[in-house]
Amino acid sequence: MPQLIFLPNEEHCPEGMVIEADAGTTICDAALAHGIEIEHACEKSCACTTCHVIVREGFDSLEESTEIEDDMLDKAWGLEPESRLSCQAVVDDEDLVIEIPKYTINMVSENH
Repeated sequence: MPQLIFLPNEEHCPEGMVIEADAGTTICDAALAHGIEIEHACEKSCACTTCHVIVREGFDSLEESTEIEDDMLDKAWGLEPESRLSCQAVVDDEDLVIEIPKYTINMVSENH
């Protein structure tokens, strides 16, 4: 079972966190199941960028992003070559090191 290593993020997991995830689970679903409250304003339908993450290690083990995901990622804050929408990135059999960016673009945030 692969490990997802979340780097420290002031808001979501200040001390970082290591979780295990079943292959075939999205990064977003795995994080939410372990109490890491990644925003997902579009309810994980690939229609926003609030669940944007940067996969620092293990990026090549993920399936390639779709054109729709790439189009959404173009709108994300702090876009990097290893950026993915966590609602679309499906865990395979390799450990991942994941950074949740400090900022997100969310036009409607119910938690504020």
